[in-house]
Amino acid sequence: MIKPFHLAIPVRNIDEAKAFYINILGCSPGRSSSSWVDLDLYGHQLVCHLDESLGPTGQVHLINNDVDSQGVPIPHFGVVLAMDDWQKLADKLVATGVEFMIEPYIRFKGLAGEQATLFFLDPSGNALEFKAFKDLNQLFATD
Repeated sequence: MIKPFHLAIPVRNIDEAKAFYINILGCSPGRSSSSWVDLDLYGHQLVCHLDESLGPTGQVHLINNDVDSQGVPIPHFGVVLAMDDWQKLADKLVATGVEFMIEPYIRFKGLAGEQATLFFLDPSGNALEFKAFKDLNQLFATD
């Protein structure tokens, strides 16, 4: 069994982050204070920490790296989901009007590591990727 990861990220506003991660992504809240909140992200511990240097409208700094002819935002994080769960999330994100950096599509189609993927930003500019594989054994495939 894979153990849950723990990831702490900067956010510009705790209430805004809670609203996004709970209402849009369906995370369950855990412990919190005025400067941080624990969230259950598909069984993993995501902690949003207030970063006042971002200001009320600031964004986390990102760069792009070319993958499969797409400008993938770096850094990013996310979860590998079952294909049905990925499709449900993609449909929910579309329905709620989330603006995608990379719209849902199949990456590496017909090649090793073929996967469904999508990218979007949280309100503070943290990039998230959610992906799924038809065959999870292809997660680390090279050829």
